[in-house]
Amino acid sequence: MKFIDEAIILVIAGNGGDGCVSFRREKYIPKGGPDGGDGGDGGNVYLIADANLNTLSDFCFKKTFYAENGKNGSSSNCRGRKGRDLIIKVPIGTSVIDYDTKEILEDMIYHDQISKISKGGWHGLGNARFKSSVNRSPYQRTIGSKGERHNLYLKLMLLADVGIIGLPNAGKSTLIRNISAAKPKVASYPFTTLIPTLGVVNVDNKRFVVADIPGLVEGAAQGIGLGINFLKHIQRCRLLVHLVDITNINNPSNLIKDINIVINELKKYNENLFQKPRWLVFNKIDLIETTKMNLNIKTIIQSLKWQDRYYLISNFNKTGINEMCQDLMKFINLNY
Repeated sequence: MKFIDEAIILVIAGNGGDGCVSFRREKYIPKGGPDGGDGGDGGNVYLIADANLNTLSDFCFKKTFYAENGKNGSSSNCRGRKGRDLIIKVPIGTSVIDYDTKEILEDMIYHDQISKISKGGWHGLGNARFKSSVNRSPYQRTIGSKGERHNLYLKLMLLADVGIIGLPNAGKSTLIRNISAAKPKVASYPFTTLIPTLGVVNVDNKRFVVADIPGLVEGAAQGIGLGINFLKHIQRCRLLVHLVDITNINNPSNLIKDINIVINELKKYNENLFQKPRWLVFNKIDLIETTKMNLNIKTIIQSLKWQDRYYLISNFNKTGINEMCQDLMKFINLNY
């Protein structure tokens, strides 16, 4: 299924049914009183979050959604039937925004969360409602009101505790394969990851969710590369893991430049994203001589004035990965 994370749709609640003008006419009762019934209320439009969905692709072709109109009232004081409500399923993490006013109407963040988006029209009143001591035969009735309609901008932002970021080919997809059951594509060329991937990591009978997004390149915040399209998917994360390919460690200045590219793109894209806790994770340590690596790592950390945690791991032999996951689980428990 194609991954779609944005959609614009029109939702229209049902109109209220009209009231009826009618008079009771039976044998031996030629001039019975008014018996026109009320109409039925229009159906409402609801959105419900469904954990089984992970894309907005259902809205690629169908753009307009209607709830049912209320039925008109009829004689013998019969009220019209209420219009059927419409329930639209969306993935967890969907922000519902009024396209015209830009107001955020709802954030769908947990399974089975339901939100009334458009209210159905109010029913019209039949003429029986207007009978009085001074008007025994009213011909007055009211028309049902129109249902609400909204142009909605749906924006899907995946829900994950940890977001993995880095330059293309840093090993992000391999890492998420190593620590979870997710199976993103892995290859030896850049931009292997084309869409975000979620994985569930289990640590001591507890779990957290990790998201892998396509690699960032310089200028991503201005639309270069793929990362800009998916940076929004890590805005809800509590922590960012900045994965770095350490094979260029013999030239610390280049590695520092690579790290700063990603940091600068986060800052340009969104200040809140830039301010999130970030851990540096140096990958592919199995390819580097240990003494020289430790010396250069120290130089890099000092040059960056890095205050947060950093880790040395190998996706190939899984060195350091278990310790990192343990610490991630502790961090998430403390910041839940």
